[in-house]
Amino acid sequence: MTHTVEQPVKVNRIVANIRTDDPAAADAFYHAVLGLELAMDHGWIRTYAADSRMATQLSFASEGGAGTPVPDLSVEVDDLDEALRRVRNAGIAIEYGPAREPWGVRRFFVRDPFGKLVNILQHDPAAADG
Repeated sequence: MTHTVEQPVKVNRIVANIRTDDPAAADAFYHAVLGLELAMDHGWIRTYAADSRMATQLSFASEGGAGTPVPDLSVEVDDLDEALRRVRNAGIAIEYGPAREPWGVRRFFVRDPFGKLVNILQHDPAAADG
């Protein structure tokens, strides 16, 4: 009996699709606050992107850590303090944090214009369990 080993499918990217009647409303948060660039606009769909190469990840969780709800999206930034300043300047309510977590991140949660819970985080070299 011959046993063949199949090659895995290579995942090139994963795209989060957020349902909305007003795709342009994403600009106020994802472009103005987080600095993502508008990469595609067909009217019915707008895609925002960053120039940097990112790892492909999917997380499945029973909670968001530290007893928080599971966020819909997690966005890792290079400067959490600047992201926090922009969120506050935009008048966006912070739902959790900012907090330094024992698993090696600093983070806070906000809601985007569509009500999605967004975990904005930065890896924290000062954290014990990084």
